[in-house]
Amino acid sequence: MKLRTLLGAVALIAPIAGYGLSARADDAKPLRFVLIPKAVHPWFDKVNNGAHAAADDLSKLTGRKITIEYRAPQHADVVEQNDIVERSISTRPDGIIVDLLDEKGNRAVLEEALGQKIPVIVFDSVAPAGMDLTSIGNDFCEQANIASERLVKLLDGKGEVAIMMGVPTAPNHAIRARCHQSTFAKYPGIKVVATGIDNDSIETAQKQAAAIMLAHPNLAGWVACDASGPVGIGQAIREAGKTGKVKEVGLDNLTDMIQLIKDGVADSSSSTKPEMQGYWSVMAAWQTALGNKTPKLIDTGIAIINKENVDQYLAAKTH
Repeated sequence: MKLRTLLGAVALIAPIAGYGLSARADDAKPLRFVLIPKAVHPWFDKVNNGAHAAADDLSKLTGRKITIEYRAPQHADVVEQNDIVERSISTRPDGIIVDLLDEKGNRAVLEEALGQKIPVIVFDSVAPAGMDLTSIGNDFCEQANIASERLVKLLDGKGEVAIMMGVPTAPNHAIRARCHQSTFAKYPGIKVVATGIDNDSIETAQKQAAAIMLAHPNLAGWVACDASGPVGIGQAIREAGKTGKVKEVGLDNLTDMIQLIKDGVADSSSSTKPEMQGYWSVMAAWQTALGNKTPKLIDTGIAIINKENVDQYLAAKTH
């Protein structure tokens, strides 16, 4: 991830600034962080890879063993996710890193963790209103706007479009959905004729997209609000024989999404950086566990994947 240089700088600065290494330099007690995503999903596997890379780097740098426990709900279900958070609290970890499925629905368990002095870091989401938590992610509205504007350009400003909404209660998915709608509303020639809900399932996205295209034979383009949506949409476009006829601007950097761009089924993707989110979530959790203040937001940025750079993404192991 090319972050070793920065990590080395932290090692040099920390003793002077009074952060991190100097705060507990003589404490060899292992640190254990629990990473809880929205669901079992290949995008979160990338987050987990980044988290383990950070734990390895910090273990080498500090001489203190740092471990990551990855506990994923089988489905994008807030009750199941809250149960995992509660069971994690009972094990007394040094921090909980969680991607929220429902800002209101998750709030009570987050407050429970904080009440028991267990630090909480939020990733791929925004922190619930009024809670002083660090969140790691990107500007979700900007990400949606990039994709929507690209689709409008591909359609020359006119045509019927659809939005795959992901998990509607998830803060990041909801923000993207609103911003897709706002972008399209600026163009009189663009009409949103349908929205799908895939609940972060590629299979569900494929079925929803197929049904929507059947119901709207003049549909000209698609955008999505989660990583599963554009993969399922692309599969439906290919299966319907509409490659090149129905335009898709995707989201994120799953291998299947990148291949859809390579194959010409999708035009491009407005992508988060999951490995980096995992990496900096652990860095923030580490500092919080040491009693240090962390930023309100760590913005990992947005990557644009298109036919010009798709080969480098296919070849990359971690990006």
